[in-house]
Amino acid sequence: MAPSSQFSAELTVFEQHRREWSRLHPGEFVVIQGDEKADGFFVTYAEALKAGLQRFGAEREFLVKQIWVTEPVYLV
Repeated sequence: MAPSSQFSAELTVFEQHRREWSRLHPGEFVVIQGDEKADGFFVTYAEALKAGLQRFGAEREFLVKQIWVTEPVYLV
C-alpha cells in the first residue's frame, strides 16, 4: 500500500510494523503521530483516543488504527 493521504507518515509507520503488531496485538489499537507511536496498545478505540490526546494533545493530528493482518471490507 502506498500511502497518499494526510496521514501518509503514520500509515508508513503502521505498514512497517503491521506484521509484528498483528502477531503480538491482533485487534488492538495503536496511536501514531508522524513517526512516533504512543506508548502501549489499546483494547478499545476510546482508550487509544484518550492516550493519543494525552500524549499529543488536541491541537495535533494523530492516527488511531486497529491492527489487522488484512483490512476488513465492509459493504454498505
